[in-house]
Amino acid sequence: MTRTVQPLSNPRPLPLIQRLFAALALLVLPLLVLVAGCTTTTPPDAVLAVPAPPQKYAAIVVDAKTGKQLFEVNSTAQRYPASLTKMMTLYLLFEALESGRVTKETQIPVSDHAASQPPTKMRFRRGETIDVDSAIRAIVVRSANDVAVAVGEYLGGSEEQFAGMMTAKARQIGMTSTVFRNASGLPDDDQHTSARDMAVLGMALHSRFPQQFHYFSESDFMFRGRLVRGHNDMLGRVRGVDGIKTGYIRASGFNIVTSYDADGRQLIVVVMGADSARQRNDHVEALIQRSLSPDMADTKTRLMFAEQ
Repeated sequence: MTRTVQPLSNPRPLPLIQRLFAALALLVLPLLVLVAGCTTTTPPDAVLAVPAPPQKYAAIVVDAKTGKQLFEVNSTAQRYPASLTKMMTLYLLFEALESGRVTKETQIPVSDHAASQPPTKMRFRRGETIDVDSAIRAIVVRSANDVAVAVGEYLGGSEEQFAGMMTAKARQIGMTSTVFRNASGLPDDDQHTSARDMAVLGMALHSRFPQQFHYFSESDFMFRGRLVRGHNDMLGRVRGVDGIKTGYIRASGFNIVTSYDADGRQLIVVVMGADSARQRNDHVEALIQRSLSPDMADTKTRLMFAEQ
């Protein structure tokens, strides 16, 4: 014997509140489906805060292993290098070490011109000397203008001649938009570079002088019984960051070239023109995270500049 379920001959009407919810569900459900469909076909936008006005800002991130550009904004635009200049001063000093022209014990004399440079500096007096090893640390950690000029005069005969050597070396290693006029990065209207060129220089220092690159990861050093502290706060802040150089003059804003090497990834990150060191460092950290994220490859990045 089979039973059949009889239909309800007089179904009870739904209460008003239930009918309203049912109507809303019919309206909202298609919208949810539409949004879900959009997210599967169009990657979401990512907003990246930029700590600089667009006329000063420039940035680039490069995979140092492959040379692939992972991010760039204004990377070939002309910018003032500030103390990033000292990366080339050190490049030529490392070459002199490699060739045997100098040793780490070689004493570099400080001239009147070198001693007269404005801060930041080690405050040498004319006639004093500094050994090459300490000079490297003073330039990397303290960004000492007097020491950078002393190195330039020692290697080039004069700072002007050394600046010519710096520019020639820049062309040789592929820096197409850079002109150096001094060894320190102090203001000079004719001294200019680009974020791309600074990335080229950062990669060249890393690959050409691996035995010297450890200097760029130092945050302090002892000199004449005094602890000299640096101001590259990216060191120790982000795991994998191992240098390399910061810079600032009023015309340039806050600049940095940062090397990242961890978990099989090597990056060179350049940021130029930031309004403050703290904001610059925050931005570098955001660019590193962005570049390491596998989800960012298909994501469109929208920039939010400081003045917007």
